[in-house]
Amino acid sequence: MRPEIYSSMGEMRVVMHMIYEFRKGIRALALCTLCPTCAGIVKQRLDSQNISYIEQPVAANGNVNLFFGSQVCLEAISAFIDKPLNMLTPEEDFMLGTMLGYDLRQQCRRFCNRKRSVKQSTN
Repeated sequence: MRPEIYSSMGEMRVVMHMIYEFRKGIRALALCTLCPTCAGIVKQRLDSQNISYIEQPVAANGNVNLFFGSQVCLEAISAFIDKPLNMLTPEEDFMLGTMLGYDLRQQCRRFCNRKRSVKQSTN
């Protein structure tokens, strides 16, 4: 088996597990970055299970950010996921990370570091 196929299979297992966690109420929002082919397969699965999603192209490499989960969470992130993720403000980045269930302490550290960086670059 070619390494890229094996890698894609591993990524797909992770995404299927994220779908499982959403269906069981463990997570309200998920994000995965996939190649367009894999994204198409995942979108078919999400459609078949009536799970809402937002697709965001990643300009740098042709991949796709696929956000899926609770409709209310998707509506909330739609307010600021209108640009590449590396262009999010520290506040938007913090909110997204928290909504995705990332460790709160790490998110707080990341937020403080990003705020310091923004403050230093404007001085």
